[in-house]
Amino acid sequence: MQAFEMMGTIDEKGQLILDSNLNITAPSRVKVIVLLTNEDESECDPDDTPVEEIKASL
Repeated sequence: MQAFEMMGTIDEKGQLILDSNLNITAPSRVKVIVLLTNEDESECDPDDTPVEEIKASL
């Protein structure tokens, strides 16, 4: 199983709209885990280190 992380929005109909395409060429069934940001949390998680920074440190 592959994992992809990206941001998206739940619209007024309750449908998930991703900010970018997944670039998957064949129709596939997927498993979705939704993490909601609390109203009092900022948009950016201070513990969320960018992938580029993690790769550079290796």
